[in-house]
Amino acid sequence: MTVFLDGPRMPPARGGKPDSLVIFLHGYGSNGADLISLAPYWAKALPGAAFVSPNAIEPVPMAPGGYQWFPISNLDPRVMEQGARAAAQSVDRFIDRELEKYGLEPNRLALVGFSQGTMMALHTGLRRPALAAIVGFSGVLVTPTNQEAAAAAASEITVKPPVLLVHGDQDEVIPAQALFLSAQGLGGMGLAVEWHLSQGIGHGIDGDGLRLGGAFLQRAFGGR
Repeated sequence: MTVFLDGPRMPPARGGKPDSLVIFLHGYGSNGADLISLAPYWAKALPGAAFVSPNAIEPVPMAPGGYQWFPISNLDPRVMEQGARAAAQSVDRFIDRELEKYGLEPNRLALVGFSQGTMMALHTGLRRPALAAIVGFSGVLVTPTNQEAAAAAASEITVKPPVLLVHGDQDEVIPAQALFLSAQGLGGMGLAVEWHLSQGIGHGIDGDGLRLGGAFLQRAFGGR
């Protein structure tokens, strides 16, 4: 089932028609208002970019104002991969609609995820027709554990954009080891991956992560 997505936005800092689009995908139990707060920090580096941060596809029970891309009770790779696959249709439809709205080609899009949103950014983004970049904070590449299913999932990859992964070394939700496993998995599929381990940081984004993410997107969109 495809769910209509929407959320807070920020237009290009320089005004006028955007020349690129950054879509934020928030984490479990959060909402679009959380990650759109990153946009002002990146506006100087990306003055022509429009930013949008949709709420995920369904509310989280017992968490007012919180949304989830898919239900999750543990970090079982099978559960996460199935959940990401089910939610990807709604994310894809949202991306297509946003690109059409602004008259942008798919290669002018970057996806930025946090936690469960990183799972969605990687799963959905790598199956798009084109993409400028993916930035993933505090997340993990979800792949099937069965070797045959994993090979089938890898064969679905249609684009190999540059990827930046940032993770806190004190992350209490998704262990920092996920950073290295994800980088290894993406590298094995032929993607160029940069990564950064933030010292003393838990499940969150620090100043270094913000700075690196903005510079990475600027390069991906052809800036200095």
